[in-house]
Amino acid sequence: MNRVRTRYAPSPTGRMHVGNLRTALYAYLIAKHEGGDFLLRIEDTDQERYVEGAVEIIYQTLKDTGLIHDEGPDKDGGCGPYVQSERHKAGIYMEYAKMLVEKGEAYYCFCTPERLESLRRTVNGEEIMSYDKHCLSLSKEEVEANLKAGKPFVIRQNNPTTGTTTFNDEIYGDITVDNSELDDMVLIKSDGYPTYNFANVVDDHLMSISHVVRGNEYLSSSPKYNRLYEAFGWEVPVYVHCPLITDENHHKLSKRSGHSSFEDLLEQGFLAEAVVNYVALLGWSPEDNREIFSLEEMVKEFDYRRMSKSPAVFDMTKLRWMNSEYMKSMDFDRFFEMALPYIKEVIHKDLDLRKIASMVKTRIEVFPDIAGHIDFFQELPEYDAAMYTHKKMKTNSETSLKVLTDVLPILEAQEDFTNDGLYEVISKYVADTGVKTGFVMWPIRTAVSGKQMTPAGATEIMEVLGKEESLARIRKGIEKLS
Repeated sequence: MNRVRTRYAPSPTGRMHVGNLRTALYAYLIAKHEGGDFLLRIEDTDQERYVEGAVEIIYQTLKDTGLIHDEGPDKDGGCGPYVQSERHKAGIYMEYAKMLVEKGEAYYCFCTPERLESLRRTVNGEEIMSYDKHCLSLSKEEVEANLKAGKPFVIRQNNPTTGTTTFNDEIYGDITVDNSELDDMVLIKSDGYPTYNFANVVDDHLMSISHVVRGNEYLSSSPKYNRLYEAFGWEVPVYVHCPLITDENHHKLSKRSGHSSFEDLLEQGFLAEAVVNYVALLGWSPEDNREIFSLEEMVKEFDYRRMSKSPAVFDMTKLRWMNSEYMKSMDFDRFFEMALPYIKEVIHKDLDLRKIASMVKTRIEVFPDIAGHIDFFQELPEYDAAMYTHKKMKTNSETSLKVLTDVLPILEAQEDFTNDGLYEVISKYVADTGVKTGFVMWPIRTAVSGKQMTPAGATEIMEVLGKEESLARIRKGIEKLS
């Protein structure tokens, strides 16, 4: 295996979980960092969990994130089929399972569900079922007679009960387990389909996968995988097990928390490239502790040996910050196109929406934040006259009333209602009266917005509102203060 080949092998069971996205990303980065191949394989052998439309979600997510595969169901690289149900129909898994039976590394098991149920026991409060190798003692004749009679069966791996098995993981190092802990796991189920574990090993070998990237929940299964590789006489791939991802309370990510899937995050107004950047840092840290990376920069920098063993915490506050950094550096036309639906949810008047978008571009963290910044353009909210008082600007209700009363006739006479024109005429009033700019702008901005915080200054807001609406709001402010 001189060429680095990795795979992303999702099950089509719904939206792409953040943990699965990270697995896909790390597999992609490992392959591309070494100039290798990144494969997509659809693992749909668990027919009961199959969700209609989930395969399309997988393709769309890989496209949105830029994780373009070199081989897959839609790109045959000579290792197809790349869908496990199709490989099952071609008889691949049964062929290799029978090969193990011939070698004595696997055996037919005809035990009934009732007998298997009787083997269940409780250990430390947890119910487990450890198979007792009952059918391993069946003679070849008994097996053939059962098969001829159509008796239901599974094929089990024949694991040793003494000694130890050691495997190496690039992150966790050498791990040794007692063989007494290795159950004789099922390779072929009673419906003829392979189990996830068996199909994985067969497919990874036949597709020349050099590095297997997966979550650390599969660490406990790795000794069984290794024994399968050894039973076949195949080269064992490099294992890279990723650390667990938890929420801020160190619990497993859940749908209720709103950050369990990639699509959840997109629907909350996050940018795909910001999510990818953030997910890359959930368990990996670059040498220079940088935080903002394009996908191309990640490919160049990624070294899986710098991955952590400790659980990674999904910090929504950190993701929001990172998303805001991406928004600030976005091309404006693209930002406007993405922001427009959110703006139109709030603004139904004929206003300059591009100007409104430019006001919020550097002030929001996610797109849904837009509404709270711009709602006053649609309608002046009810506000308290106390807002006119500002200690730093040295304004109060009395001084604000004078400013508004003074500037109203000036603005009524003003023909140029652009930002520059308005700023010029108000600056002249500031110079004539000898007060500070903020002393004048604060009451005007309060009157035209009705808000303490706005995405732009008074003159920019008035330019967008237009002369008629701006004057009406200033008159309302005078009325409120009188």
